[in-house]
Amino acid sequence: MNLPKITTAQILLQVFEKYQIREIVISPGSRNAPLTLGFANQSYFRCYSIVDERCAAFFALGIAQQKKEPVVLVCTSGSALLNYYPAIAEAFYSEIPLIVLSADRPSHKIDIGDGQTIRQQNVFANHILKSVQLLDEDTVDNDVAIQDAIYTAKVGKGPVHINVPFEEPLYELVSDYSRIPHWVSFSEATPTTTLLPKVVEAWNQSTKKLLLIGNQPKNEQLEKLLEEFSNDASVLVLSEKNSNVHAPHIIDEIDVLISDFSKTDKHQFQPDILISLGGMLVSKRIKALLRSHPPKYHYHVDATKANDTFGVLTGHVNISALDGLKQLTFQSNKEGYATYFLENWHRKKEKAKAFAQQAPFSDYKVFDFICQYLPDNLHLQVSNSASIRYLQLFKTKPNWEIFCNRGTSGIDGSTSTAVGAALFHEKPTVLITGDLSFFYDSNGLWNQYIPNDFKIILINNGGGGIFRILPGHQDQPVFHQFFETQHHLNAQHLAAMYGFAYVGIEDEISLKKQWNHFISTNAKTILEINTSKVQNENILKDFFKYIQTEMD
Repeated sequence: MNLPKITTAQILLQVFEKYQIREIVISPGSRNAPLTLGFANQSYFRCYSIVDERCAAFFALGIAQQKKEPVVLVCTSGSALLNYYPAIAEAFYSEIPLIVLSADRPSHKIDIGDGQTIRQQNVFANHILKSVQLLDEDTVDNDVAIQDAIYTAKVGKGPVHINVPFEEPLYELVSDYSRIPHWVSFSEATPTTTLLPKVVEAWNQSTKKLLLIGNQPKNEQLEKLLEEFSNDASVLVLSEKNSNVHAPHIIDEIDVLISDFSKTDKHQFQPDILISLGGMLVSKRIKALLRSHPPKYHYHVDATKANDTFGVLTGHVNISALDGLKQLTFQSNKEGYATYFLENWHRKKEKAKAFAQQAPFSDYKVFDFICQYLPDNLHLQVSNSASIRYLQLFKTKPNWEIFCNRGTSGIDGSTSTAVGAALFHEKPTVLITGDLSFFYDSNGLWNQYIPNDFKIILINNGGGGIFRILPGHQDQPVFHQFFETQHHLNAQHLAAMYGFAYVGIEDEISLKKQWNHFISTNAKTILEINTSKVQNENILKDFFKYIQTEMD
């Protein structure tokens, strides 16, 4: 075996193999040489080389998102580590396990003017489940700290940081381990169920019951159970596209339903009890509505944490959503709380179809087209800002699996995440992204691991279209430069540089003409669709006005 001579590096290799953690994403450097040589020379580990640390971290996040297991990040000392932070924050809020292994100088070389050194200890303090500073010398305490961090990442479903000081020489190899780690046993935490009787009592006493599902991967058992609840007219079930929950009586176009609610509608909607599941919500409208018309009880059911999104959280039921819902009952009521809203939603969907048929070419029209004509059985990665919000307005296919980095809702790592996720999803991957998100993360395409069936739909409206949707900025003189960030870039040369086929679209006719080729080709392809930012803004406003007018 070719093993690093430094014992701490050897201990790390043995512990990761013992805990069955195989995926290692490495960014180049010298101080991390003992880790790089160790992982790369052992056949058990699958190593990926990603130069840009920010992209590497989101790439690892994409893998962990799909595997639901920790993925290891390895970097050199200094500013390299800081570039992990956006993905660390995303993993923290999205409950995705990452393990950061950062190489460092020994403690006596920090803050003395030595090259490529910063204060790495506890650098992610506000967005990490556990930070571990290993000791300069080899000790059993290091063994315990390493295993404790790994166990925390696996059980807590989030990021941890292990900072590893290495003294030179860094590249020496040996043929056998210096010692075996001291192994630690951890007792599994018992789920907290003390709140369940109170939840069941409140549920049974309520006539207006709301189940609200946020960001989560597809779970067929949970989806089936939620469908059964949705058949009880006293239960209104709302989900978002990245909730990956579909059924005839589950409303998954929330903004279409609530955008024109009257005072009477809002009062009628106000639930007795709200049970929320999953992660962060996309819809600003539903957050505003439940803050202004809060439920009497709000319980969040999740095995790790709960957010008080609406300011009235009654309690956190610390078990899985599936186990929690199994404690509640549903009836075969045909009339009740949900009846009016389901009828309202179905009428609005018909009006939305009519609007889409006559809408001019625009972002709205493009998303209508995408949702109709993308094939079944796809893995969709969707960037933040306008892309995920537009997708919320349309009917999507039940066998799509939809993911979006909603932990921090940033645009910074959508492409890198999609590439990492594509490696571990059995379905072909399509990334739907806006122009600012795409160009910001273009280094996400700088790697050798992109599958041939990976496709990108890039909707380019020449700037941050989300700011035209949000109120308040358009009349300011600095809007175009500092908010919308107008540009005249296209992806053609980037596509060529990274080995992608490229198709440019300027209108609906060319989109229809090029679509089948884009879908059927077995080659990495970027489909860039150019739309008008001014027209996009007006058409989206017209859509909501049309629904309201027609319903009136």
